[in-house]
Amino acid sequence: MTTLMTRQFFDSEAWSLLAFGKRSRTEHGFGWLDDVGSIDATHGVQLWITGRMTHCFALGQLMGDPDCAALAEHGVARLLDGPLHDTVAGAWLSAVDIDGTPRPGNLVSYEHSFVILAAASALMAGVSRAQELLDAALLTFEQLWWDEDAGMVVDARDRHSPAVDPYRGANANMHTVEALLASYSATHDATHLRRAARITNRIAREFITHDFRLPEHFDVDWNAVLDYNRDRPADAFRPYGSTVGHWLEWSRLMIQVRAACTAAGIGYDPLLDTIPGRMYRQALQEGWGVDGECGFVYTVDFAGRPVVHERMYWVLCEAIGAAETLRETTGDPSYDHDIDTYATFAREFLIEAPGRWREELDAHNRPSSITWSGKPDIYHALQAMLIGRLPITPSFAEGLLATGASPARSR
Repeated sequence: MTTLMTRQFFDSEAWSLLAFGKRSRTEHGFGWLDDVGSIDATHGVQLWITGRMTHCFALGQLMGDPDCAALAEHGVARLLDGPLHDTVAGAWLSAVDIDGTPRPGNLVSYEHSFVILAAASALMAGVSRAQELLDAALLTFEQLWWDEDAGMVVDARDRHSPAVDPYRGANANMHTVEALLASYSATHDATHLRRAARITNRIAREFITHDFRLPEHFDVDWNAVLDYNRDRPADAFRPYGSTVGHWLEWSRLMIQVRAACTAAGIGYDPLLDTIPGRMYRQALQEGWGVDGECGFVYTVDFAGRPVVHERMYWVLCEAIGAAETLRETTGDPSYDHDIDTYATFAREFLIEAPGRWREELDAHNRPSSITWSGKPDIYHALQAMLIGRLPITPSFAEGLLATGASPARSR
């Protein structure tokens, strides 16, 4: 069993993360926090951060934090009425300046997935107008992002024309699965679960085809493009090679999809019964400590060799989530040892002060900013701190509702 010290640490950190994240409120959504917790206006107001933080505050409301109801309501209202919502395009902009001036750029499905997630979590938390936001976000999803023939989402579109970018990405589809599972929790509409299963089934086949190293980048016909961004290997959203943290994230999501489909009597690819454990083990074998220092490297090539050695905090968080989920489904106590190891790493290298997680470390576990700077949001860390207290459900909000398993507050 995971040590009591680790569980108490996770509980305490969940509350500290919410306290730190509350500083991110801006007029038009939620802002990018810098290293000391002040809003970094140079990043403007990002859609993915506003969606993620609205989701986190909805979870905080379900945890019983008295401040989070107003913050979640603010997020929903700004996603509906603020400048991020382009009502002419029927979609959401990727970013606006801190004063609300729209920034140029394509519409992006990855970022829209967090609008759906925010709306679904807020609806389950009873936040005002959450149903309105979920209806609008799902309509946009249907009109702009879902490709029924492929059973996947497209990645980006021109804001002013019907043109669709030929690039296809696994990352956008991964977060779409998360969003669809949350929508299924909130609405009980099996369409969302069936679509999540279609995406996940296809990704499972890609893992098998490429020796359990998932290609992140594809062409318009969903052929893997293994050399994509070779000259920009540390890109924040489209790095070259295979992203170890996504193997871990997919392993958790596959178990959630499998469990939800089983409960609903919906079919899924039998690979989902075996792939999650294999992916997790390969992530440890090829990602953890492979360069002589503890911690997960960011990316590897398709022979399993490290490419970007920086350690991203979110990868460690997804390792916690995967290990907690696999322990719950298998009963294997070795996962508890892993979770304790990850907690020790977080305390030693990642956490500057309660609720303040360093975004990135270098290959020697020193603070770095090659890919990320500041502390943009709390989404990965908060979920990692909560997941061990929850049953395996399609969404974190449903897990909190089902159990009322709020973390204990420190005394």
